[in-house]
Amino acid sequence: MTLEKNHTDHYATEHGPILPSAGPRSQSLPALEPLAPGLRTAVSAAVAKRLFRAAVARLAVTVVEEPTGRRLGQGGPVMRLHRPDELYARLGRHGLIGFGEAYLTGAWDAEDLAGFLTVPAAGIATLVPDSLQRLRAFVTPRMPGHHRSTEANSRANVSHHYDLSNDLFALFLDETLSYSSALFDTSSTPAGTGPGSVGEHLVATPPEPTDSPDPRLHSPDVADAQARKIDRLLDEAGVTDGTRVLEIGTGWGELAIRAARRGATVHTVTLSVEQLELAEARIAASGLAGRVSVELMDYRSLAATGATYDAVVSVEMIEAVGHEFWGTYFRILDQVLAPGGRVALQAITMPHDRMLATRGGQTWINKYVFPGGFLPSVEVIDQVTREETTLRVVGQLEMGSHYAETLRRWDRRFLAQRDAVLALGFDEMFMRVWHFYLAYSQAGFASGYLNVSQLTLARETQ
Repeated sequence: MTLEKNHTDHYATEHGPILPSAGPRSQSLPALEPLAPGLRTAVSAAVAKRLFRAAVARLAVTVVEEPTGRRLGQGGPVMRLHRPDELYARLGRHGLIGFGEAYLTGAWDAEDLAGFLTVPAAGIATLVPDSLQRLRAFVTPRMPGHHRSTEANSRANVSHHYDLSNDLFALFLDETLSYSSALFDTSSTPAGTGPGSVGEHLVATPPEPTDSPDPRLHSPDVADAQARKIDRLLDEAGVTDGTRVLEIGTGWGELAIRAARRGATVHTVTLSVEQLELAEARIAASGLAGRVSVELMDYRSLAATGATYDAVVSVEMIEAVGHEFWGTYFRILDQVLAPGGRVALQAITMPHDRMLATRGGQTWINKYVFPGGFLPSVEVIDQVTREETTLRVVGQLEMGSHYAETLRRWDRRFLAQRDAVLALGFDEMFMRVWHFYLAYSQAGFASGYLNVSQLTLARETQ
C-alpha cells in the first residue's frame, strides 16, 4: 500500500528544522497552513497570548518561554516554548487545533508530554472565561462535510486510520492486536448515583503502572488484560455455546476468535480492508473459520439482511458513528437483536455538557487521526435508547483509568519502535503526530475528562 504524501511544511526541534522524509508510506496528512500575516493574525495572537498566560498562571505546570527564559505557571510538568510567537499565532487563529499544530512544527515541546497535557485537560472547561466560551461556535472550525459519517463517507473515514498498515499497528499493540482499552483488573466498586449513572454502575479499580524492561516489548499482562476486557463483554452479552453473535467493528479478529472458542457462531462486519484481510487470516489460523464470517459492510446495511442475533457486541466503534446517526445506530441494534438477547458495548465517552458544547466542531484528532469521529456521553446513549428503541442500559463498568494505562504503554512502545516505524516508510512528522495523539488521549483519560465504559443493554421487558 502506498500512501500519498501531501505534507510539505517542516517542523523544528531544539536542534533546528527537520524536513519530513518522502517515504512511500508517509501518512497523507493535511497540510499545515502557513500563518497568514496581517491584522487578524496579530490581534488574535495577542488575545491568545493573554488567555494562555492567564490560564497557565492557575495551573500546576511550568512553561518556559525561550529565548528569555521567562517561567509561567505554578510548577509541575514542563512545557518549553521554542517559538512563542508561533504558538500564540496558531492558537489565536485555530484554537486547540492550532495548539496541537504548534507542537507538530516544534514551536513547543514537553519531555513528559502526557504528564503536561493531563494538567490542563483536567480543567479544560474553565480555562477560557465563560464570556468567551459562548463565542466558541463562531471561532471553532466546523467538521468538513466530507467527514460526516454518512454511508458514502464512512469507508474513507475508517480507511484513513485503520488501513495505514497492519505492520504499523503490530509494532505497538500486544499479540492480541486489540486496539482498545485493556482491563487490567476486574475488581470494582459501586459508583454513586448522579449525572452519567445508568443501570448498575461500577467503577473499575485503577491499575498499577508496570513496565517491561525493554520498552519495545509489552509486559506480559497486557495481552491478559485485553483478553479480560473481551471476556467480560462476552459474558455481559451472554455468549455461550450456540449463541448467534453479531460484532460491529471487527478490529483484527480477537473478539470473534474468543467468541467462537466458546462455541458461538459469529458474523463480524468492518469497513477496513486491511483489518478484514488480517482478521480472516488470524481466524483461519485459529481453526475457527467455520464459525466466523467476516464481511466488509456498513452497520446500516445490517437492517436489510433480516438476520437476528442473540448477542450484539461492539468495541469502541460508536465513536465513529457521528452524533447525527446515533439514533440510526441504536435502532439497528434494536432491530437485529433477537428476543431475550443482550448488547454489550465498549464506548469512549465525554461529559454531557462538553459533548453539547463541542458537537459539530472539528478537533485536532478529527483533522489528523480520526476523520468524522465524535464522542457521546453516557447520558445521551441512555436518552437515545429510551426515546428511539426498546433497549435500556442496564449495566455500566467505568474504566477510564485503565485506558490511561493502556495508552501509556502503547505510546512508550511506539516511541521505542521509532526505527521500525520509519523503516515502514512513515516519516518524522508521522512520529510526532502519533506521539501527540497517544499522549493527548492518555491525558484525557488520566484527567477524567474522557472516560470509557462497558455498557450492557437489554430490552425493558427482560
